[in-house]
Amino acid sequence: MLQDTHLQAALYYAAEFRTPLVISALLAALIYKYRSHAIGAHPRRDLKEPKGAVPLLGHLPVLASYSGPKLYEFLEKQNQELGPVWSISLPLFGRMIQCDKPELIEYVLKTNFPNYIKGPMLKDMLADILGVGFFLADGADWRFLRKLIVQIFNVKAFNDYTSDTFVTMGHKVVDYLGKAADEGSVVNIYALMHHYTLDSFSFIMCGQSFGCLDEIEQEAPLAAAFDRLLAAAANRLLDPTRKICELLTGDRKTILEDKALIQQFFQDIIDKRRKEGYHGEKRDLLQLFMEWRDEDGKSLPDDVLRDNIFQITVAGYDTTAQAISWMFYLVLRDGSDKDIIRNLTQEVDDVLHGVKPTYTTHKEQKYAEACFLEALRVYPPGAKLMRQCASDDVLPGGIKIHKGDWFAWSPIVMGKSEAIWGPDAKEYKPSRWMDTERPPQSKFPAFNAGPRSCPGQRFAVLEAMTIIGMILQSFEIQLAHPSETPVYGMSMTLPMVHGLKVRVSRRASSKEL
Repeated sequence: MLQDTHLQAALYYAAEFRTPLVISALLAALIYKYRSHAIGAHPRRDLKEPKGAVPLLGHLPVLASYSGPKLYEFLEKQNQELGPVWSISLPLFGRMIQCDKPELIEYVLKTNFPNYIKGPMLKDMLADILGVGFFLADGADWRFLRKLIVQIFNVKAFNDYTSDTFVTMGHKVVDYLGKAADEGSVVNIYALMHHYTLDSFSFIMCGQSFGCLDEIEQEAPLAAAFDRLLAAAANRLLDPTRKICELLTGDRKTILEDKALIQQFFQDIIDKRRKEGYHGEKRDLLQLFMEWRDEDGKSLPDDVLRDNIFQITVAGYDTTAQAISWMFYLVLRDGSDKDIIRNLTQEVDDVLHGVKPTYTTHKEQKYAEACFLEALRVYPPGAKLMRQCASDDVLPGGIKIHKGDWFAWSPIVMGKSEAIWGPDAKEYKPSRWMDTERPPQSKFPAFNAGPRSCPGQRFAVLEAMTIIGMILQSFEIQLAHPSETPVYGMSMTLPMVHGLKVRVSRRASSKEL
């Protein structure tokens, strides 16, 4: 009995001492296996990589040193040093292959489109914020929603409703700028454009605005919740551990509260329409969604209605506002070609002076559209995008990409590429869009490309042309700090951290629309 006790004790202590050795051996084996890349990723000696990768973590420490908007500096630096195709590995995320070449984007987003998806990881990261609408959908779900949205966007009554809404909201902007001009006050036109686009899109989506333009000097609760949700989504895309951190910081509670507030806003409208019906002369997007029936006569459930209305608003809200703001900065900054603002103002006068803006008249605003598109080229809202490979593939040029790897591209890097746009790529030149055919989407992916290209891009251009025309018809604008370059922030889009301050004065020849 005594001997058995001693034996048990000996085995116990041997196990105790062995466990650290086993763990150490396993850790050493992992470090050796993943000595040059992140755990969970394939080693790729055939692809160029930035220096600084460490065992298990791959390039995570390198990216951490380029936090926030410095990420774009990192992307541009690698493009200059390694070329348009290079790769990094990240824990949890795996292998990411950066491909800033139009022919590769054409292949992934169009030629072999079904093989490159949003993927389950993005759904897990963002579904509780953005919902499960078309933005995160893949396969049959995406095809159904895409077809439905495209059909609705082509309804003539919806086009008329959209145009009228942009003008109505534009008058509120003009009234606000008129008071600022009379008082000589400085206006944050970046914030004002966000108020304009959010109220416009929310009204187009469901016939009721968020109220941003009614109380411009105050923060609308719905708009604030909307912005916080978008910021939370961007943070998760930049940091795969962010969702866990939210539980520790309390941000998770705020996200749930903000999402509930937005959902309730849309649900109240849905409930009211189901009870009272819709009596408007022209139908908004929600009504068109609610009237849809499948072959069995079934309508869309409320959660699908809410999520898709929310995501369409997300897609068209800050992207358009930011593009307009960047355009005003590029046109008015120190050193800009003064002929640009003269040509722009002259066209506005020729096309719109004394005329209520309509979609037809905006087709004649060729120079204004060129200014807007050139701003999208230089400062694209979707500055970094990606898709996940669903099955092993070979990209043009013989580049292998494994199932689960990420194909990534950066429109902001592509927009500055001399290989794509020529030696004047870094210059703001609206003339490059005049009297020429629109470049292929793979070269200018501001509105995405292929089957997932933005179905509302012409509405974005219409919205921009409407408000640009209405503002320039009535006011002269000067930047409050024309020599300063706005600092752009890190988000799902390309925001100006401190906004864009301007001074406005009434034009002597201006007339009310």
